[in-house]
Amino acid sequence: MSTRTLALDLQSPAFSEGFPIPRDHTADGPNASPPLRWSDPPEGTRSLALVMEDADDARGAFTHWVLFNLPADARELGPDLPPVPVLPNGARQGTNDFKRIGYGGPAPSPGKPHRYHFRLYALDIRLGLDAGATRDQLREGMRGHKLAEGRLFGVYRRAEKR
Repeated sequence: MSTRTLALDLQSPAFSEGFPIPRDHTADGPNASPPLRWSDPPEGTRSLALVMEDADDARGAFTHWVLFNLPADARELGPDLPPVPVLPNGARQGTNDFKRIGYGGPAPSPGKPHRYHFRLYALDIRLGLDAGATRDQLREGMRGHKLAEGRLFGVYRRAEKR
């Protein structure tokens, strides 16, 4: 059996790959989670999981969003998901590095732009994690269960204060 992970096409109607994340989806705006869409996952997918991280944080990768147990038949997330532990579709949100449940938008120090990576995983299981799980707990739970992965990144630069 191959251990190769297949690719998912992950996109956002709010921004294109490598381009700025709109202010509405940052801590400088309403801090609304961006809409996301993806291609069909491979056969055998039981659930989907999502992680968003700031790759350029001075402390290392900073987690902005942990979401898991999305239904396998889901193909999109609408904008501005509520910061609740369990969403209406049964998906669970984890704890981000702001120590809050749900999405926490980009909030870098003024200066150079930061890169924000969204990673979507198709899994062959539904995870037995509680809502509020951390990125590390999610990664441990996903180990050996990834069927496919999609990636998208955007950038955000906070303006210098005057």
